[in-house]
Amino acid sequence: MFSIGVVIVVVFLALVFDYVNGFHDTANAIATSVSTKALSPRTAIFIAATLNFLGAMSGTAVAETIGKSIVAPDMVTPLVLISALIGAIFWNLFTWRFGIPSSSSHALIGGLIGGVIAGFGAGFVNWHGFLVIFTGLIIAPIIGLAAGSLIMTILFWVFKGTSPARLNNNFRKLQVVSACMASFAHGSNDAQKTMGIITMILVSSSLIAAFQVPLWVKIACAGAMASGTAVGGWRIIRTMGGKIFRIEPINGFAADFTSSLVIFSASHFGAPVSTTHVVSSSIMGVGAAKRLKGVRWNIARQIVIAWFVTIPSSALAAILIYKLLTLLV
Repeated sequence: MFSIGVVIVVVFLALVFDYVNGFHDTANAIATSVSTKALSPRTAIFIAATLNFLGAMSGTAVAETIGKSIVAPDMVTPLVLISALIGAIFWNLFTWRFGIPSSSSHALIGGLIGGVIAGFGAGFVNWHGFLVIFTGLIIAPIIGLAAGSLIMTILFWVFKGTSPARLNNNFRKLQVVSACMASFAHGSNDAQKTMGIITMILVSSSLIAAFQVPLWVKIACAGAMASGTAVGGWRIIRTMGGKIFRIEPINGFAADFTSSLVIFSASHFGAPVSTTHVVSSSIMGVGAAKRLKGVRWNIARQIVIAWFVTIPSSALAAILIYKLLTLLV
């Protein structure tokens, strides 16, 4: 059994990750509504923080997937989790600094794999469980891309006779609803991943008998993410909100509506998806339906590259941190 001090360190780092995740991924829910001026930045941040908290409290299915699928909770050491969390936090801050909308989910999963490899060896990673998770991470953005394009096409067809000014005015109001949906969905998936990490250390330290997320863990993770969201992530908002293509209110509504449906469906089935990937792919799909050449595919290409380098990069960071910590302790 580990000392309570070590467990507190792991819980603290997990909440730091959730806080960073909050301001790193704030753009997922509010970038389009801010860029179209449907919401002021201050109002959008408040809505995102509040709905993130409520979404985080809505279930634990994703937490159980993260906590059980990559490595058995009862064989995880604090050093593995500390290395995993520091590696994920490092990658999140690095990509945030340069305005790259990378995935906090990929960073956490990559960090966890790197920590396990450094601590026990690659043979102790549940690669089948990882592949199941990774498949969901890849499929979700594809669904977001296709669904975003389909929903945008349907909206164009339904409102083809409406004047642009009236259309923008109506959908600017509807964007408030879609931003709330996206924020709730974001909280329902992302905060639960950290709940899974904290519950893992509680199980492995014998502080709880079975893998069941305690209420205080739910509240702590929801609060940490909401607090981070309140800080905002303006560098990434600029990328998501305008650099992929010129977003109008109807496009913003379609992208937010699409991504919220995909993310919340995944949360319901316990599938940890990247909210960043789903939102950005939904925006691309909406933009492609509007005008294929209107999408700035060079920016989209940079985002896709970030998708594929995040897991190995955060895993490598976790391995290096593990090696460094073993030299210091």
